[in-house]
Amino acid sequence: MNSEFGTYLVTQGSRSRGRTTVDVVAAAIAGGVDAVQLREKGATARERYHLGRALRKQTRDADVAYLVNDRVDIAAAVDADGVHLGDADLPVAAARDVLGDDAIVGRSVSSVEAARRAVQAGADYLGVGAVYATDSKDVREEHAEIGPETVAAVADAVDVPIVGIGGITAANAPDVIEAGADGVAVVSAITAADDPEAATRELAEAVRSARGSP
Repeated sequence: MNSEFGTYLVTQGSRSRGRTTVDVVAAAIAGGVDAVQLREKGATARERYHLGRALRKQTRDADVAYLVNDRVDIAAAVDADGVHLGDADLPVAAARDVLGDDAIVGRSVSSVEAARRAVQAGADYLGVGAVYATDSKDVREEHAEIGPETVAAVADAVDVPIVGIGGITAANAPDVIEAGADGVAVVSAITAADDPEAATRELAEAVRSARGSP
């Protein structure tokens, strides 16, 4: 993963206002999303597998990076580009043993100390958050709204790409990028939008502008 992954969609069908995740991902791809993560909390492993195969085809055809949240086995089964891990998931090294050296392995962190440990373990990038208050990500109270200040501290402490997550919108994404994040990951800002394609385009433009990219 590199700093070109500015706009990162985390899927959640329950927030998609009756639209299918396949349709939301298609709209996000049309809007210029850089990466898609299959999340779908509440779905069974079998449901995630079948949906994961469909998203693999969509993302591969569009040359968009594709990761799976938490489940290394599903990431392997659907031939994802990698996996994103949390505190309760397999260690980074174990995930890499399963997926191979070329896999992208990301790790969720909320502090400088956790960020350093994750990088030492071999994480390719970090998801830092929750930056702002959100009800789409389960976090402990002390990690519920860490703010751009913690993003900045993590960016100063590690030398891998970082992606801010948690309560991020097109309006506040520039603050997260200016704090040092290479990109932003969102759930509701795209999935719950009136027009997911337009919302993705707006978010991507906000990120590019904050990064000084054309």
